[in-house]
Amino acid sequence: MLQTHRIFFYIFLLTLTILFCCVDGARILGVFPHLAKSHFIMDEVLMKGLAARGHEVVVISHFPQPKPLANYKDISLIGSMDNIVESLSLDMVGGGTPFLTLWVLYSYGIKNCEATLSFPKIQELLKSNKKFDLVIMELFNTECFLGFAHKFQAPLVAVSTSYPMPWGQERFGNPDNPAYIPVHFLAHSDKMNFYERLLNTVALVPIKLGYKYLVGYKSEQVARKYFGDSLPPLEEIARNTSLHLVNTHFSLFHSRPFVPAMVEVGGIHLSEPKKLSKEFAEFLDGAKHGVIYLSLGSTVRSDSFPEEKRLGLLQAFAQLPQKVLWKWEADDMPEKPDNVKIAKWMPQLEILSHPKVKVFITHGGLMGTMEAAYFGVPMVAIPLFGDQKMNVKTFVDKGIAVKLDYNEISKETVLNALKTVLEDPSYSDNAKQVARAFRDRPLSALDTAIYWIEYIIRHKGAHHLRSAAADLPWYQILLLDVIAVLLAGIIIIIYVVYIITRTLFRVVFSKKRKPTKKSESTNKSEKKKKVKKN
Repeated sequence: MLQTHRIFFYIFLLTLTILFCCVDGARILGVFPHLAKSHFIMDEVLMKGLAARGHEVVVISHFPQPKPLANYKDISLIGSMDNIVESLSLDMVGGGTPFLTLWVLYSYGIKNCEATLSFPKIQELLKSNKKFDLVIMELFNTECFLGFAHKFQAPLVAVSTSYPMPWGQERFGNPDNPAYIPVHFLAHSDKMNFYERLLNTVALVPIKLGYKYLVGYKSEQVARKYFGDSLPPLEEIARNTSLHLVNTHFSLFHSRPFVPAMVEVGGIHLSEPKKLSKEFAEFLDGAKHGVIYLSLGSTVRSDSFPEEKRLGLLQAFAQLPQKVLWKWEADDMPEKPDNVKIAKWMPQLEILSHPKVKVFITHGGLMGTMEAAYFGVPMVAIPLFGDQKMNVKTFVDKGIAVKLDYNEISKETVLNALKTVLEDPSYSDNAKQVARAFRDRPLSALDTAIYWIEYIIRHKGAHHLRSAAADLPWYQILLLDVIAVLLAGIIIIIYVVYIITRTLFRVVFSKKRKPTKKSESTNKSEKKKKVKKN
């Protein structure tokens, strides 16, 4: 009988635990309207992780789940606008300047705002009485979507799928000193010479001002059109963001300061590799001299390589003993050597984890380079646009990558870059060391992100994480007002000292020049003598 009571008692405790788990679950809205799949990879992993924790998540994106998931509901944006992001050619992106990149982001961002907020499913959401405990949104040229946090009166968590953008730092009061923190779109590291620091500083100011007064102004107009005139300024909503999850890690990028409200979760999308299909497993296992893997990600089509560059790559591959896996979006490839295998899609994580992979030829996108770093694979990088130049510069400085300029691709340059990585063991050794440092952390990136999101929910926005610097104007952060007062004080002191010194000199020298009575009488007598002589 006693044992039966114990069993019922344990069942009761278990039931209470389950109930408390369900009560603690929050309703979370995820706003991820970017058209690039590479951006959504991080967002998807995060939202799935929250759903697995018992939270009810509603996800706005262009990438609905193929199968229903528990606690996960999609609001699909498919059909809201043409997907120009997933079909970029190399001629469109190769060699772009930072300011051209910003202009493309601006143009695309405003179109995306209009298309998303006017979409019937989003209009239905805005007109509904639904309530959310938290809003999570990607902080990438998406100012207009800040209105969701105000609409649902919920704390806001921002997600950056890349290195933090220059215009997002001051909203959190986060230091962004251009002396050692490179601007997002420049190929600089944290160790800059004078010219690089000068260029970094000169670029930072117009980028910030341009985004604030160009993108910000237009985004404000679009947001008010759909969220109403009662909407506070978007800048005010942004400055009240509770948490910023950043897709970086200090072991990969340079060490830099972050305020408590900014948390690094680089590698959040990484997971244990699955078993390779027979097709790829046989190709990799049978590579006696190893494998070179080439992929330009999901945004740029590698089948858009100009003919002379494509042939340069193929001619270089033909002279190597290694096999080559090339993510190629077309059905066939003219003049393909026997050691090259093409496919429209490849299981990148599983390929990079294979011990036979010796080099990863990449465009320098953050997700792919993180995967290579995680598995200790050195790289030959062909940066094209956006943050790729800075990413590649970072990995070149760490000795795990060789940069290959897109405009210089030829048989000779490709061979030289590949042989450098393949024949110099330091690249493989450095890559393995970076992998060890990248993996060494107290919590996984996903667990870290979930902990801090739940921290924000538990503490009703956790505004105590907010730095006071977020409320200060730029001249106070730089102490320009203090410096001005100190300089004025020093100038006044110097001026007073000058006046006093000048006065003292006048007094002293005037006394020395004043004639005595004896000298006056002597002068008079001498004058009389001169008169008599005359």
